[in-house]
Amino acid sequence: MLTEDDARRRDAADPGHRDLFHVPPATGGRYAEVAYFAGNSLGLQPRATRADLLDDLDDWARLGVEGHLEAGRPWLPYHEFLTGPTARLVGALPSEAVVMNSLTVNLHLLMVSFYRPAGDRTRIVIEDSAFPSDSYAVRSQAAFHGLDPDRTVVRLRPRPGEDTLRTADVVDHLRAEGDRVALVLLGGVNYLTGELLDIAAITDAGRSAGALVGWDLAHAAGNVPLRLHDWGVDFAAWCSYKYLNSGPGALAGAYVHERHHGDPALARFEGWWSTEPATRFEMTPVSRPPATADAWQISNPPIFAMGPVRTSLQIFDKVGMPALRARSERLTGYLEQLLDAIRPGRPISIVTPRESQRRGCQLSLRVGAGASAGTAGGGAQALTARLRHEYGVITDAREPDIVRLAPVPLYSTYHDCWRAAQALAATIRPTGTQGGDDD
Repeated sequence: MLTEDDARRRDAADPGHRDLFHVPPATGGRYAEVAYFAGNSLGLQPRATRADLLDDLDDWARLGVEGHLEAGRPWLPYHEFLTGPTARLVGALPSEAVVMNSLTVNLHLLMVSFYRPAGDRTRIVIEDSAFPSDSYAVRSQAAFHGLDPDRTVVRLRPRPGEDTLRTADVVDHLRAEGDRVALVLLGGVNYLTGELLDIAAITDAGRSAGALVGWDLAHAAGNVPLRLHDWGVDFAAWCSYKYLNSGPGALAGAYVHERHHGDPALARFEGWWSTEPATRFEMTPVSRPPATADAWQISNPPIFAMGPVRTSLQIFDKVGMPALRARSERLTGYLEQLLDAIRPGRPISIVTPRESQRRGCQLSLRVGAGASAGTAGGGAQALTARLRHEYGVITDAREPDIVRLAPVPLYSTYHDCWRAAQALAATIRPTGTQGGDDD
């Protein structure tokens, strides 16, 4: 029985780690806290973040410039405190991971090295539903090299009538057209559909075709287990404000496989932090980059931006991705059951793959014209506004008709899922009823 009591029993048996986070208060409905399903846009704040950040601020007040060496967490090597946890999170060697900049900045810095068009091998392969900033980034890279973005960027589309890419179709394209592909850059988990691509298989196909393979892991890092080193991924980048709960606009991560470390043939932009730490203060005019991912750094790290990332990574180290992934599959599967129970007769379809191995903790719904009946403006955005203000359920919309729900295993609950399904059932009327989509 998919009842409220059943959801409460599930939470008692499988509680997660909600107590580690601040959950916003609800302004609608009969519950004190919101049911939060927008962690794929912005994760919740860990309770430990404020105190940890204040410790760093207090060191600045107490020590001034001497905090670079004498702070409780000295600022000079501060980014190194994040290296081990970051590497463990994405399945990398410590030398392969670094926290720096923002996601799209990192993609550009990495493409300086790994997009090297030559002869007929100029194409960049992305998915048609890539996040817009990725589309902008690869088009601008093509133009920077004097190429026509419309001819250079290849956008892979699902089969007619389908919403998600098939791994076999991506692999087939690379086998057929790979001699013209310089770079494959796909999203590990698609932001719109929640589809988890087969990173290992696509990476192997791309590299076998002679291309370099990078991944945007914005919706994958902290969501699904990753083994970037073992899979042979050339490079990757991700943000840390979604599933990694490091705050709005938080610093991003980057990965470079060790086979590229120290390669003098790789072009790379450099700055002060690109050189060996041991010789940095010799102040020489020529960089001596280390044979690690740190060579892709440009500037000294912003300490107060790194603090929340460090705090969040401690949670992932403590809980572990295997346990989170197992709970994610249980929680997302339960939400899917609830949605299936309310869908008959209502203009709702689930566009996220049904197979648990092909998705993270996100279900994307396509909602019909009657989904926001009675709401000014209509559309997915109007529906999410109603869910929030009337029922205390926070989701997000991608116009015109996609509503995304992310039951994050760290802090979401089975009761949250039950609340979301009840709110959708109350808000989206069955087709043919008054105010429905029978026009």
